[in-house]
Amino acid sequence: MNSVSKRDYYEVLGVDRDATEQQIKSAYRKLALQHHPDRNPNDRKAEERFKEAAEAYAVLADRDKRGLYDRFGHAGVNGGGAGFDPTIFADFSDIFSGLGDAFGFGDIFGGRRRRGGPQRGSDLRYDLEIGFAESAVGAETTIQIPREESCETCGGSGAAAGTSPETCHQCRGSGQLRYQQGFLTVARPCSNCRGTGKTIAKPCPTCRGAGRVGRERKLTVKIPAGIATGQRLRLQNEGEHGTAGGPPGDLYVVVHVQEHHFFHRENDDLYCELPISYPTLALGGSVKVPTLNGREDLNIPAGTQVGARFKLRGKGMPNVSGRGRGDLHVIAGVAVPTKLTKDQKHLLEELSKTLPRQEDELDRQDADKPFFERVKDIFG
Repeated sequence: MNSVSKRDYYEVLGVDRDATEQQIKSAYRKLALQHHPDRNPNDRKAEERFKEAAEAYAVLADRDKRGLYDRFGHAGVNGGGAGFDPTIFADFSDIFSGLGDAFGFGDIFGGRRRRGGPQRGSDLRYDLEIGFAESAVGAETTIQIPREESCETCGGSGAAAGTSPETCHQCRGSGQLRYQQGFLTVARPCSNCRGTGKTIAKPCPTCRGAGRVGRERKLTVKIPAGIATGQRLRLQNEGEHGTAGGPPGDLYVVVHVQEHHFFHRENDDLYCELPISYPTLALGGSVKVPTLNGREDLNIPAGTQVGARFKLRGKGMPNVSGRGRGDLHVIAGVAVPTKLTKDQKHLLEELSKTLPRQEDELDRQDADKPFFERVKDIFG
């Protein structure tokens, strides 16, 4: 492109002439991701857009060059390429290295990532379901996980006995082939060694040159008291084995706690609804409350209403980090008998005659309200 045919740099990045440095950087980041040649193979138009955006950013991100460009246009910066400093793109190395696995390039703007070297093994996840009681007191269980492990036959090299991997003649062991695109250097994985930097003339018969084999391994997992659904246990170095001597990954055990028929958990506190007989609610008395550590006595004051709450401090779940325990919240319910003897029915009937009817109680409550509030209740 000559200077006459070049588009305005602000137009290229899609920003206003008074755009801030951060707005310019964000605009370039978006265009670089969209038009990078490795995301658009054999797309000449995308490659030109990528170069055009890089050239525009190289000028507008430099305060002095931007000032010259604003005053004199393209002529003021000699086309944007002269005196180019590649370090201006250092802030974008994280994007392109992060896309390496997905789009097949390992370095850009000087940020190098060696594919042939040791690689850490992948992390694994295991979902473990446990009972409510196990989460309350802690437990120990055995799990079985499939994972990739180093081949014992070849020691992870992938080569048959008596042989060893050789340095790839095409990439000379780097695992990458570099290409010059204008003032940019782009690297792609070597197709001859598949990015490993090594070639194997005679593969190991056990792993067929992969250096790893699939196995199932039994592990003992210690479950701490107080663990809740969604919390994870990390078993260091129990993930898949690395390659080329790299360290293994980790295993994350994600816990799922079964629901309890009586207790409901919120953080470290427990909640339960306790059926209490009507005479005890009316006259008061003592009842037994189930807890995680056996039954506890709870005093019920006379005239307790259904829905009243009582707190038993320190009777909830233990904190998973060992910092004390939560509380147990008891909600008063009413225990209605389903089978009554003849004498019990007679006594209840006699009692009901001495108690105010529901209609009378509602009328009394309405009578206590001002006239206009009673009218409002009637007409909604």
